[in-house]
Amino acid sequence: MTTPVLYLFGSAAPPVLDVAKVIEDAQERGFDVCLGLTPTAARWLDGRLLALAALTGHPVRSEYKTPGEPDVWPKADVIAVAPATFNTVNSWALGLTHDFVIGVVAEGVGKDIPILTMPCVNAAYVRHRQFERSVGELREMGVEVLYGEGGFVPNEPGRSRPEKYPWGLVLDTAERLVGSRGD
Repeated sequence: MTTPVLYLFGSAAPPVLDVAKVIEDAQERGFDVCLGLTPTAARWLDGRLLALAALTGHPVRSEYKTPGEPDVWPKADVIAVAPATFNTVNSWALGLTHDFVIGVVAEGVGKDIPILTMPCVNAAYVRHRQFERSVGELREMGVEVLYGEGGFVPNEPGRSRPEKYPWGLVLDTAERLVGSRGD
């Protein structure tokens, strides 16, 4: 049996700062983890990127490769986009592939790779009409969106609780999605 490959993609929301522990937890669950970050998240973690690459055994990616450049990651068995910001959720749903993370998940839908996402947005952002439309659009595309009851519940602006972000739910769902592929 081969080790399932998890692409863990993070946006610039406070829970991304805990990504090393999440990678370790995913590895304990038997995943080979490849870490991808939005450009802003990569900037937030700039001083830790080499250590994160050493932890995963793969380069951390935040930019598209150049034409002809070999792919340095194994193929994904499952993709988790968490934390997913307002910008990430909306860009993805609208097909705006301006950065690496969005490009991979947009294409991943078409490749039938199991994908899950858990937003990390405050209650002011979710009042914007496009957010609910985007969540609905992602669900219609077959993306498992861990949002609302049983998933991420937004806080009021300025009341962030990154330590309460339910990372375990992300990894539980990734395990379930990989397990369901073999059924």
